[in-house]
Amino acid sequence: MAEKLEAKHRGEYVLGARKVEYGEHDDPIEVCFERGWSDGLPVTPPTDVRVLRMLTGTSRSAADIVGNIPPNLAECTVEKVAINAVMAGCKPEYMPVLLAALEAALEPVFTLHGVLATTYFSSPIIIVNGPVTKRIGMNSGINALGQGNRANATIGRALNLIVRNVGGGRPGEADRSTLGAPSKYTLCFAEDESDAAWEPLSVARGFSRGESTVTLFQGHGPEAFVDQKSRTAEALTKSFAMSLIKLGHPKLVQSARAVVVLSPEHYAIYREAGWDRARIERELYLATIRPGKDLVAGAGGVGEGIPASRAEEMVPKFHEDGLMVVRAGGAAGLFSAILPGWLAGRNREELQPVTKKIRDS
Repeated sequence: MAEKLEAKHRGEYVLGARKVEYGEHDDPIEVCFERGWSDGLPVTPPTDVRVLRMLTGTSRSAADIVGNIPPNLAECTVEKVAINAVMAGCKPEYMPVLLAALEAALEPVFTLHGVLATTYFSSPIIIVNGPVTKRIGMNSGINALGQGNRANATIGRALNLIVRNVGGGRPGEADRSTLGAPSKYTLCFAEDESDAAWEPLSVARGFSRGESTVTLFQGHGPEAFVDQKSRTAEALTKSFAMSLIKLGHPKLVQSARAVVVLSPEHYAIYREAGWDRARIERELYLATIRPGKDLVAGAGGVGEGIPASRAEEMVPKFHEDGLMVVRAGGAAGLFSAILPGWLAGRNREELQPVTKKIRDS
């Protein structure tokens, strides 16, 4: 009732976005479909009451400008973030995470316009670290990359709706993906930080333990990795390398980054061997170096490949900073996942993952 009264008496002053009128007998959910504001799934109509409720999740003013959203470089206020958060199904306490994710996506090195407009599969992938994950109930365990958790599902969905509804990034228009991927709906999860010996992704990227962050990665996925027999860190690393070298194409090199999502059972093998994050990432990089003669264009009767001038080199699949390992997943199952990156990653200085601290969390 308090929110209804606020919407009635203050809404017109607090909220500045254009209101859309619809007929008495119209279904507001169908109106959203008809006007192209949906990602193909039903959205929650953003009434004044719902938007005002969403804005209680942040101390920032509704009129604050977060940035300009590509492809149309349309100005996006906190209010418009809240509107799309309502449509996606978010709760108010998700707003700080969503705002940080949007700010990360708008960093020039994330190249959001390119991620949207590419013919590749890519979309923003959101990895959340820190106390906020527990506070808002994010999933880092069983089915962490799948359905069923409201925070995981709706934060990622809201970011993609903002690009669509504020920036104008619609499939078939600016979004030119040949096939697309389910991650274009949402791919957002929390890292498992339950082992104090493990260095969380946020710490590896320069933040302090106890700080809440979002890391955005340009990719898609997941691709399954299965190894139920290797029992040493060395054997498991060689096994991972066999899957990693296939990303995109076995003969494409230094063209993309990748995230390895390490399940608890696979992580246990590394932990027992005393391997930390840095060691795992380094050994995976080394294990994916191969003779150039096997990778040149035309080798093996396959047209794809690297220039013949590199035939005598030992060629890495990735740049040295091209792999990130995170922990997630259920306690049972010798299955991990790989999230492949956008192939434009060959421009490593111009295209990078971005990590932002979450404010108001």
